[in-house]
Amino acid sequence: MSEFSRFQITSTLIIINVAAYLLTAFLSGNIEQMDIRALVGVGALFGPAVLIEGQWWRLVSAMFLHGGITHLLMNMVSLYVVGRGVELYFKTSSYLIIYFFSGILGAMVSLIVHPQSVGVGASGAIFGLFGALAGFFWAYRERIGMQSKAFMKDFGVIIVINAIFGLAVPAVDMSAHIGGLITGLVGGFLLSSSKRYGLIIYTVLFGLMMVIGYRYFYEIASITFQ
Repeated sequence: MSEFSRFQITSTLIIINVAAYLLTAFLSGNIEQMDIRALVGVGALFGPAVLIEGQWWRLVSAMFLHGGITHLLMNMVSLYVVGRGVELYFKTSSYLIIYFFSGILGAMVSLIVHPQSVGVGASGAIFGLFGALAGFFWAYRERIGMQSKAFMKDFGVIIVINAIFGLAVPAVDMSAHIGGLITGLVGGFLLSSSKRYGLIIYTVLFGLMMVIGYRYFYEIASITFQ
């Protein structure tokens, strides 16, 4: 069985990200580094466009855009590594829900923290997948004790490494990482521990956080864009 047929969701997400990158590279006229105007033109996260022009779809489109080849490769390798694990433990619908909820809320947090910056990248959604695995192992910690402890230890190391990297590189948006991570952690735990009501509770929480985030972003942006 090929890797694609075994891990179809992860493979498809990688293909979409690479295709979006190639399109942006064509518009930028550069394969290594994307032109910021091209990124905004195809759907990068940008506070004024979201608030003033009501382009909330950018919360989703920005998840599939990347600022350069290094940015793309780092995220796609991370997605390949963690995505396969998520596919093994979660249903297709749960995987996609966690991925998009984490990416969208990560983008919302990024908007609140950096309302005037241009933001792109799948890292919020990918951190959500890391969080989902942590939530899964936490929900089943009593049944798979040793495996759960081993994963949580590795998970802690990954988070520390990314935190150090994020603090060392100013261009890395830690706010999106944290927003995505927490969203995925909650989703992974709820969808694993409650098969019947987990999705309902998770969706309600997501909706509440979006409403709160919108109101908070609106208040900050109204002052910032005056």
